[in-house]
Amino acid sequence: MVEFLSFLIFVGVSGYYLITNLQWYSYKLSRVLFHHTKPMWNVVYFIIPFIAFVIASKMFKLDIVISLVYIALLYFWYKKLDKPLVWTGRIKRFFALLAIFALFLWFIAKCTFVIAPFILTFAASLLVEKVLFLGFKAKAKAKIEKAKEMIVVGITASYGKTSIKNFLNHILEGSFKTYATPRSVNTLGGIMKDINDDLPDDTEVYIVEMGARVKGDIAEIATFVNPQLVVVGKIGPAHIEYFKTIKNIIATKLEILQSSRLKEAWLHESTKQEPSEKIHIYGSNITNVTATLEGTSFELDGEKYEVPILGEFHAINLVGAISVAIALGVDKETIKKRLKTLKATPHRLQRIDAGGKLILDDSFNGNIDGMLGSFDLASTYQGRKVVITPGLVEVDDELNMQIAKRANEVFDLVIVSSNLNWDIFKSQVDEDKLLKMEQKSQMQDMLIEHTKAGDLILFANDAPSFV
Repeated sequence: MVEFLSFLIFVGVSGYYLITNLQWYSYKLSRVLFHHTKPMWNVVYFIIPFIAFVIASKMFKLDIVISLVYIALLYFWYKKLDKPLVWTGRIKRFFALLAIFALFLWFIAKCTFVIAPFILTFAASLLVEKVLFLGFKAKAKAKIEKAKEMIVVGITASYGKTSIKNFLNHILEGSFKTYATPRSVNTLGGIMKDINDDLPDDTEVYIVEMGARVKGDIAEIATFVNPQLVVVGKIGPAHIEYFKTIKNIIATKLEILQSSRLKEAWLHESTKQEPSEKIHIYGSNITNVTATLEGTSFELDGEKYEVPILGEFHAINLVGAISVAIALGVDKETIKKRLKTLKATPHRLQRIDAGGKLILDDSFNGNIDGMLGSFDLASTYQGRKVVITPGLVEVDDELNMQIAKRANEVFDLVIVSSNLNWDIFKSQVDEDKLLKMEQKSQMQDMLIEHTKAGDLILFANDAPSFV
């Protein structure tokens, strides 16, 4: 009985580690194995305990000791996570299957090989999720096709797609019954679930954000919701690790044009496309952009727009939203009034005044243009300036070199919040202005110790603890 208990404990605890990592990496086992940003975690928290358990159970009969030590090890790992496991239906089904196979293998098949339950569970889970996925997809497709009068707007970009979506939704709310995909939901699975669970039946304009990690992702979403109107925002080296080249990124983003109902599309000039009857190119028609710590103004085709939103780069995102609104018949004066009441997307250059300090929360902005833009904005501040950043994730070192050099030029104090790019910052930032934050739990203490009233504090990107 002790042997069975230790087997069950070890399977359950290692299963928790495995499924947590799979959830972080979109349930792609290859990404967990070959693209994990902390590959030593797999060695320390899975491979070594597995080997120790096998040796202890076969040679020393101390497997229960290993299982109990493993619980303690995983507990301290869990306590340091800022993105713990979310108990979705898929996760609950995974653990149910894991328990069933563990019991079957021990009592029926008389198999005590500890990796066996994972092999069977992973295979069965893929099959179950595929069957459920097809059912959810059919239901969501039927709901979309039933709403014959609903206008669907598709939005994608390397940078700013969530902002474009939120800006457009705000502009249109005064004229239409709108619904936009929530937060950063932008995968086919997430969009299907949102359609089934939350899309109101009386929606007049449905705004869908579309993201991608591999070729075909955008095409899958675009041919599913078939938007009539499309915006492709700024293209850049986001997720270059997966796409390899900018050319591949452009090709993937332009899959959105495969919609069978496409009427008009607005593409940023970074897509390098030519205009046509349906396709409009924007970017060069944006002029006189002025960005301060109070807001942003710009001209579009000679018409001036002002918004209480920070960041020069937002002019590109706003023009994408304004173009769709005009095409839907919203007059320019109404658009300008709606823009006056626009609020910053949370954690995307969101200004917060607290304790005599000016805080710029740009923690959800993880691209080179946005980060350099936030640095430029911070440089206009006359007082002491502090940046807290992990740098960029899933990009070439060259881009982080640019970030580190510019941070050294602009800020009086640079706090690096991740090991990922520490060596790059260490090579580019003056030693007397560089600090390293070992754990996010140190954040409050470091801010109390190293910042004071009158400081500007910029949170530039925020890498989760598994990065």
